[in-house]
Amino acid sequence: MDTCGAALEQSKIRYFQRQRSRDGLSAMSGTLPHFLQEPDDAYIVKSNPIKLRCRARPALQIFFKCNGEWVHQNQHTSLEHTELGTGLKIREVMINVSRQQVEDFHGPEDYWCLCVAWSHLGTSKSRKATVRIAYLRKNFEQEPQGMEVPINGMIVLHCRPPEGVPAAEVEWLKNEELVSSLEDINIDTRADHNLIINEARLSDSGNYTCLASNIVARRRSATATVIVFVNGGWSSWTDWSECNVRCGRGIQKRTRTCTNPAPLNGGAFCEGMSVQKSTCTSPCPVDGGWAEWTMWSVCSSECERQRTRECTDPEPKHGGRLCDGAALDTDNCTGDLCIQADMESSNDVALYSGLAAGLVTVVVLVIAVTLYRRNQSEYGVDVIDSSALTGGFQSFSFKSARQGNPLLMNSSMQPDLTVSRTYTGPICFPDSMEKELIPEPALFDPLPDLKVKVHSSFMVSLGVSERAEYHAKAPSQTFPRGVVQEIGGGGGTLRGRGKSQLAPVQPVLVSSMMTGKRPLRTSGVFGHGGGRLVVPNAGVSLLVPHGAIEEDTTWELYMSITQQDSSALSDEGQEILLSPEVTYGPPGLTFSCPVALTVAHCADVSSEDWNIKLKRQTQDNSWEEVMTVEEESTSCYCLLDTQCCHLLVERPGCYALVGEALTQAAGKRLRLAAFGNMEPNFLNYSIRVYCVDDTPHAFQEVVSVERGRGGRLLEEPKTLLFRANSFSLQVSIQDIPQFLWSIKPFTTCQEFSFSQVWCSSQSPLQCAFSLERYSPAANQLSCKISVRQVKGHEQILQVYTTIAENEKDTVPFFTQSDCTITSQTGSRAFKIPLSIHQRICATFDTANAKGKDWQLLAQKLHIDRNLGYFARQTSPSAVILSLWEAQHQERGDLDTLASALEEIGKVQSKHSTSADTLDRISKTIPSSDSTMNRSSEELDANHT
Repeated sequence: MDTCGAALEQSKIRYFQRQRSRDGLSAMSGTLPHFLQEPDDAYIVKSNPIKLRCRARPALQIFFKCNGEWVHQNQHTSLEHTELGTGLKIREVMINVSRQQVEDFHGPEDYWCLCVAWSHLGTSKSRKATVRIAYLRKNFEQEPQGMEVPINGMIVLHCRPPEGVPAAEVEWLKNEELVSSLEDINIDTRADHNLIINEARLSDSGNYTCLASNIVARRRSATATVIVFVNGGWSSWTDWSECNVRCGRGIQKRTRTCTNPAPLNGGAFCEGMSVQKSTCTSPCPVDGGWAEWTMWSVCSSECERQRTRECTDPEPKHGGRLCDGAALDTDNCTGDLCIQADMESSNDVALYSGLAAGLVTVVVLVIAVTLYRRNQSEYGVDVIDSSALTGGFQSFSFKSARQGNPLLMNSSMQPDLTVSRTYTGPICFPDSMEKELIPEPALFDPLPDLKVKVHSSFMVSLGVSERAEYHAKAPSQTFPRGVVQEIGGGGGTLRGRGKSQLAPVQPVLVSSMMTGKRPLRTSGVFGHGGGRLVVPNAGVSLLVPHGAIEEDTTWELYMSITQQDSSALSDEGQEILLSPEVTYGPPGLTFSCPVALTVAHCADVSSEDWNIKLKRQTQDNSWEEVMTVEEESTSCYCLLDTQCCHLLVERPGCYALVGEALTQAAGKRLRLAAFGNMEPNFLNYSIRVYCVDDTPHAFQEVVSVERGRGGRLLEEPKTLLFRANSFSLQVSIQDIPQFLWSIKPFTTCQEFSFSQVWCSSQSPLQCAFSLERYSPAANQLSCKISVRQVKGHEQILQVYTTIAENEKDTVPFFTQSDCTITSQTGSRAFKIPLSIHQRICATFDTANAKGKDWQLLAQKLHIDRNLGYFARQTSPSAVILSLWEAQHQERGDLDTLASALEEIGKVQSKHSTSADTLDRISKTIPSSDSTMNRSSEELDANHT
């Protein structure tokens, strides 16, 4: 302590001594100073000084010592009074501490002060009080973050307030209102300034703010948005619906909704299918049939005998009709010569009469069987020479069939992509108008005096009288009587009256590939023999069955594909076009039986994730729904294959397939193709990647565009399954030789949005990559093109090509010329010869008391759905065979038909004495197993 401090200490001691002598010793006996108030810790806010207070009893004097040094007496403010009860003196002292004093102190501790009180017996010291400068920084050390939590989940919002003196206190605001854990036991705000909600409720969603404050300032954190979401849950399944067909195999459904609970606040939609489908079988009505009569009863005393029969062959089932006729038959057993008085004579007469009647019955049965067998032989039941069948299922042969045929692939020619390699629908027909026909053996036409032994489970023979030959002749040019072609008439309709000699009509194909969005159109003249009309390279064809057009009548039929933006989709925007819009006409034309329209589609029908509908355009250009593919309809029939749809329709018009995805697993097929060519500067090489619906018609538009650009196909086109999961499609180029080629930065990956791809039925999607070679000597290019759907499937197109210096000298990739023959008429258009076709129809359409065997034929050919449609046809078997023709028009697979007939024949032979359902179906016609087995062997022979 310095000299000044020592002097101050001595002066204080002398002062106390004087006070002691002045007050006397009696009042001060045995008491040290006791602090009634000690200095508290204090904070200096901004520049405002603080006051430190100290009060003691008894105290002669009180001084402050700060940071180990006495505070000058002049800086003290003292108050003194005497306590009434004890007479002791109470002294209170105050000092001011400024911000400057605290800032100027540089000790190892905070600025501190204490009080020292004196009495007659000694001194007492108070506690140390620290003085600090208060502050609160602006930035939070940790701010709360927004989050999404499921209902009943835990919400934890972290908050670390800004640094400050004194330490900041934390409060939480929700939507600007104070959150109190005292009012809600589900909320805890005590854990290290964090806000914890143990079980989230929908009401807990909101904007949360962390509020930090001390004596200096108040700070707000950034707002954290909390969303409490609810994931969707499935309701219980409904009961199964009734089978959608009244007869045969159909579909029944049950549904559930995502409402238990419904998704809220962005919660996930229910996973799985909302519709569940199951196959069902509705028993077909069985009409009752009479069993054989019982034996005649003994002649009664009234000279009558009786016999009965029962309606049990078969019994009526499932709403079938009861047997017509009487179940009881009576007859006079004596020829009306009965005399009741002479019973013995009556019995003798009855006996002899019964014997005579039995003999007559036997004779009649023998004669009937003989006549029946002769009649069946004349009808053509027996089989002719199998050598006459070897050409029955083949198209006409031409002498130059292997020379110059544009459909045959030549090893010296590059593949042609104008023909789909994955679609099996109709492409085009060989040009036969200028070729010489080679006579083929007659199909089922009789041969003179020929008897043939057929190796099968039975042996039959047949005598025939003449041989038929094929002749190449132009299509019949006859039109409905009194009708001539109207010059300038639109739509291919034929109007007017009078007689006219018409020149041969060549089918016309109007291509729209290079001339804009005009419809693709083809036409042909058809008569009573029927035929097939094809739009080349489009996967679209029309099959007109034999007899669909009246005799001595011809019509010019046309087919076209609309290439404008589709109007067939609903306004809700959930439907997409799965096929081209196909029109056939002329309008108003009526057929005696349905025609088969085949249209390619791009839907993935391997799973039950689609609701596919057939729509037809009305006269006011609006669209009406004809049917849903899986539902029963008597106006139209739809057979959906993996790549095409076969329709049985009766009204000309414009048809289209549209689909609605039921789940995110629904997918459609995309065809991917990469084309390339050199740019005019001979340094840049352009690669164009196309993504189109996987139908031949859609791909032909790409082919046409690339023809005009001189593009070359760089890799075989591939198929990609694109799901309805709302994710985009990415196209990227990879593995480019870095020292030979370069590409602009940020252009190696391009992306199509989901809606662009999902609704791209009318126009192809294209992205381009421009590569630049460093040297003209670099004439090799190899790279990979990846096409993938985010969170979906991926395809790789491997590119390896040689860059020609002068690409004009190179051979274009497309070398096939367009087809000029787009129609076939008569027998050449069908796989099944007309004679076999007629025999099958006669066998299965013939009715008796046991039903119609066409249902069994449909079952064996796997066309056993929606049987009500066939039941309303004049010849159900003919319509079934037309549908089979359309389904197998390209493959020409006759094995399925032959196997079906053979199997039916075996079933009938096996159960000829059985009483079950198959026996009822098989014995529709006498000797039907012979007819069906022969037809099966004929089909096998022709197919071989």
